[in-house]
Amino acid sequence: MVDTTRLPLVGKRVVITRAALHSSELHEKLKTRGAIPILLPLVSFAPPEDFTPIDAALLKWKQFDWVIFTSAFAVTALVTRSTKLGRNLAKGGAPPSIAVVGPATREQAEKLGLPVEYMAQTHLGVSLAKEMEDRLRGKRILLPRSDRANPDLPSTLQAMDATVTEVVAYRTLRPTDADQAKVAGIARGEADAILFFSPSAVNHFAELAGRDRLKVLQNRMIMAAIGPVTARALRELGVQRIVTPAESTADAVVAALESSLIRHAGYPVIGIDRK
Repeated sequence: MVDTTRLPLVGKRVVITRAALHSSELHEKLKTRGAIPILLPLVSFAPPEDFTPIDAALLKWKQFDWVIFTSAFAVTALVTRSTKLGRNLAKGGAPPSIAVVGPATREQAEKLGLPVEYMAQTHLGVSLAKEMEDRLRGKRILLPRSDRANPDLPSTLQAMDATVTEVVAYRTLRPTDADQAKVAGIARGEADAILFFSPSAVNHFAELAGRDRLKVLQNRMIMAAIGPVTARALRELGVQRIVTPAESTADAVVAALESSLIRHAGYPVIGIDRK
């Protein structure tokens, strides 16, 4: 049994800026390590306002050579819509092949029956495209994404002479009034760490708490960015002290938080059970 009294996360208030539905494993692992998880979904999702483009893409699913997923929610949204239309994307094999940006997206795709052909070594959409350039050049690619997705990936693919069909699989929404009230408390320093999972979450927090406040808070709490795109969003807002887990998995996030606290507070590494 783990002696939680010797763990660096004991009693630490850790804010998870992601919906509870996608945070259950991380929530439980934080509690196991003695932390106090605080759910603050700074980003929520909704179906697209118009299903016509995504429905048209699903009807010609077999005509694509590749489908590139840049988030786990894109996988969920696409499979949910295909089920609604009575189509089984996992049935029948053959094209398209599936490429994903990271382990969380891969896990969700495989969980929903979509075997992953390629996962990016550097967990960025543009990096994925460059790593796969020989395999994507001139191909027909389906790109289901958020309505607020960065335009860099489709531009990169088009420069490779790929035929890109980009569809809005889901919309990214702002926080609720109740969650906005929580932000005020965190902006006053009522937390020890905050975990950002997307640029949208970073930007929503900055809008509600104030950009200048973010720069102040980096000296009062741990700010963790899950993924390089999220880290870049923090840097663009003036935050330089950023913890970046090696992967987006719950284990990697918890390990990164503990390592940061050990370095900051002088906890002895020996004796900490990371299982």
